[in-house]
Amino acid sequence: MLKTISIIVSGKVQGVWYRKYTVDKATELGISGFVKNLPDDSVYILATGTDEQLNALVQWCYIGSPKSRVEKVEVKEEELQVMSGFVVRR
Repeated sequence: MLKTISIIVSGKVQGVWYRKYTVDKATELGISGFVKNLPDDSVYILATGTDEQLNALVQWCYIGSPKSRVEKVEVKEEELQVMSGFVVRR
């Protein structure tokens, strides 16, 4: 069963290719949605997938890109949103 979650990742996550690596990981996991930078230097992810897919993405968010330093990952369940593919939004 599909569900949608939002994830806010804080720390050193902008300017370190975090969004690109998120797209790669989400695509690998078969998750749809998007990732974008927020004005407060955090990253926002909206992702739709199965529990297993989303749990794997959340666990990955704690690691992030090679140069990122993740301090906090906040996850919230959202109303189901069916999207096609996983992209960077600006």
